[in-house]
Amino acid sequence: MPVYMMIVLRTLLLYASILIIFRLMGKREIGELSVLDLVVFIMMGEMAAIAIENHKSPIWYVLLPMLILLVIQTALAFISLKSSRFRKIVDGTPTIVINKGKIDEHAMRKIRYNFDDLLMQLRAKDINNIADVEFAILETSGEISVIKKDKKKKKTNTFTMPLIMDGQIIQANLQRTEKSEMWLRRELRKRGYPNIKDISLCSFQDGQFYIDLIDEKR
Repeated sequence: MPVYMMIVLRTLLLYASILIIFRLMGKREIGELSVLDLVVFIMMGEMAAIAIENHKSPIWYVLLPMLILLVIQTALAFISLKSSRFRKIVDGTPTIVINKGKIDEHAMRKIRYNFDDLLMQLRAKDINNIADVEFAILETSGEISVIKKDKKKKKTNTFTMPLIMDGQIIQANLQRTEKSEMWLRRELRKRGYPNIKDISLCSFQDGQFYIDLIDEKR
């Protein structure tokens, strides 16, 4: 077989293989990719490029590592789904950079986020005046979420604050609501949820609770 035909066939095969692998890894937008996703994508891209250039090596020398990466990524995604602690290690946690209209310089220094980045991302959200922002949260994807000030009415909490995830209390968010763990447990017992381990997600917004149980416990 001519060399150019071999290169064409290998390119098509690798292209199809990578598409299938990415589909099996799940649907995610580019801006929502985790560190694990990026590592896998970069490695697969490098493997494919080397395999196309080195057309004399067997194609399985590349497809086998790709399949191994798929298995590893799927396993880690499953662990991440079940463990909030593992998610924090891999993806980190969202950071509030503007809290109740005030810029949190300490939080920005901690994540090495500067004012140029903040202003640029606010402009991308069509916000020209930083005084209009009540809350700005830098998500784990690197994108910023903005809640504008409501001048017409005051709210105790203008964005959803998750207090429990995967059966674990998020102490940092509980402190932001200026409530205690004893208060949270008491409020949950009033609503018929005595065991925090049974709760998949509990959020608190505008004085209202949203509570969802873990599927296996229902």
